[in-house]
Amino acid sequence: MQHRIKVPSRLLNKKGELIQREYALTPLLKYRRRDVARKLRLKEWDYYLIYNEEHAIGLTIGKSNTLLLISATLIDFSKKQQHTKSILRIVPDRYMSMPESSEEGNIIYRNSGVTLAFTHQEGCRQLYLNMKKFHHDSDLEVHLKLCQEPKDSMVIATPFKDNSKDFYYNRKIIGMNASGKVTLSGESISFYPTNSFGLLDWGRGVWPYKTTWYWGAAQGNVCGNVFGFNLGYGFGNTYAATENMLFYNGVASKLADIKFHIPKDGKNQYDYLKPWKVTSFDRRLEMEFTPILDRNVYWNAIAFSTNQHQVFGKYSGNATLDDGTIIYVKDFPGFIEHVENRW
Repeated sequence: MQHRIKVPSRLLNKKGELIQREYALTPLLKYRRRDVARKLRLKEWDYYLIYNEEHAIGLTIGKSNTLLLISATLIDFSKKQQHTKSILRIVPDRYMSMPESSEEGNIIYRNSGVTLAFTHQEGCRQLYLNMKKFHHDSDLEVHLKLCQEPKDSMVIATPFKDNSKDFYYNRKIIGMNASGKVTLSGESISFYPTNSFGLLDWGRGVWPYKTTWYWGAAQGNVCGNVFGFNLGYGFGNTYAATENMLFYNGVASKLADIKFHIPKDGKNQYDYLKPWKVTSFDRRLEMEFTPILDRNVYWNAIAFSTNQHQVFGKYSGNATLDDGTIIYVKDFPGFIEHVENRW
């Protein structure tokens, strides 16, 4: 049984434990860094993904204690090419800290290799990045604006079984109109609000050393209406709520548990570039996912490792809203990722 949060409260009690462990459609729970019990394990990030049929740009800023990560990914779907560059810096909180709210607070950071500014202006989110030598000797410059945030978003407060002071507070905003341009090697890629959309994955939490998650999302126009969805599982104890939602013109419909059916090869290993099936247990989501490219990141540094498969592709199938309306999509752009971490 899924439970929806309807009453505002603090996120954590005096012991650093979740007060409410359910989902919401707006960020009703107040996150305060000082309430976190295990501050040395705290992770905070903002991830934006903006795309249309031709290109995608992903921007990440994350902080764990004093370790700052800034990452950018540029994708060309027609060429099936992508490039990612990440920068790590040691930055104490007194010089730069992440906002405690997904609704307000600016992030500004600059050094000799990168300048980043994620700001709120006139009801829109302004994203600026200049990253030196992003690809070979070429700098990447990003000027993007995300507007028309939907009325509803996916908000969830998730506990973990082994430690009551571990938690995951997450908000995902799906289907913002995107506009602006990205410049690399003297060439500009334009994003227009008629065919470009952006999402935000805003996360704050403390979780175990070993974690695995599955996350997928899509957004776009369906017959002149803005449609999108957020799907995920595997991360934390989701007995009280899941993050699975449909969004139609800014209004959310809640789904039951879902499953990504990842194909396997002859050696019983995942074959991420073959077509997937995506289904919900209540049969309100039935999709086939056809991959275009797999953005695979793998590294292993003794005590720390990550294996990420962020697979971009197109969804075809149908989804049923809470009012019974069936939305049909064909070649609807989105992604699914499977991530395993030790850190």
